[in-house]
Amino acid sequence: MVQQTSNQPLGFGERLVAAGQVRGRLCVGIDPHPYLLQQWGLEDSVEGLRRFSETCVEAFAETAALVKPQVAFYERFGSQGIAVLEDTLEYLREAGCLTVADAKRGDIGSTMAGYADAWLSDSSPLRADAVTVSPYLGVAALQPVFELAAQTGRGVFVLAATSNPEAVLLQNFSDGEQTVAQHVVDTCAAFNSEFGADTAGGQESGAEPVPGDIGVVVGATLQTPPDLSQLNGPVLLPGVGAQGATADDVANITQAAPQLAFPNVSRAILNVGPEVADLRAAVQETAREFFDGGLV
Repeated sequence: MVQQTSNQPLGFGERLVAAGQVRGRLCVGIDPHPYLLQQWGLEDSVEGLRRFSETCVEAFAETAALVKPQVAFYERFGSQGIAVLEDTLEYLREAGCLTVADAKRGDIGSTMAGYADAWLSDSSPLRADAVTVSPYLGVAALQPVFELAAQTGRGVFVLAATSNPEAVLLQNFSDGEQTVAQHVVDTCAAFNSEFGADTAGGQESGAEPVPGDIGVVVGATLQTPPDLSQLNGPVLLPGVGAQGATADDVANITQAAPQLAFPNVSRAILNVGPEVADLRAAVQETAREFFDGGLV
């Protein structure tokens, strides 16, 4: 296992918590869905994609703690769409805004290492501060991503218990001791410990432990979410807003470490576009709802 050392950059978990303290614990998506392009008066084309993305960057770069471009909506335009995604990530990076590429990659061996390089390597034009990955070829198969994240100070969000109804049967399947979702969370917790989540000596000094860089995705709409008390890593919570989850739902799921909870709101905010001022106001209003809900 690769351990973080004192000469390595501040970890993603620490940077995300710090951003949440300033901007509110909210992740805002950039989802250039065809219907949203139309709703914003844009063509369903590369140019429409670019204009949509530039508007989102202007609106979110200085208001959201974390911004999450949905990779699929860029990939559908081929290399030209990927070029727009590269520019979008670069603009957000230059503005000092944390990003997570919602790519949901998952594979084994050198292929997984290739995905890690694509999204987390210092030299990649697609690099983000974090990437979403799928554990369903085995959580341990994600080790190349975990290792590169540790080396570069970037983060990983592992799909654990998602909000879509099709996932419930698989993710709640149990061997009699734990569900699949709980196995994913517990394995991520072990990796956080192994990769040095307590590097600053927080546990020895009695202070809060330094947050790890390996997080999970847990749907905020779930009635029986996994236990997150041992994770010590960020939690991305889709399902807030359009899908009906509230700040209270998020607080209940993440009560062990509320400072690590980052609800994801995308369509509910994007639907107020295309005016930058309206989008900024929607982010700030939603963040205030979560301040009042006890997340901050």
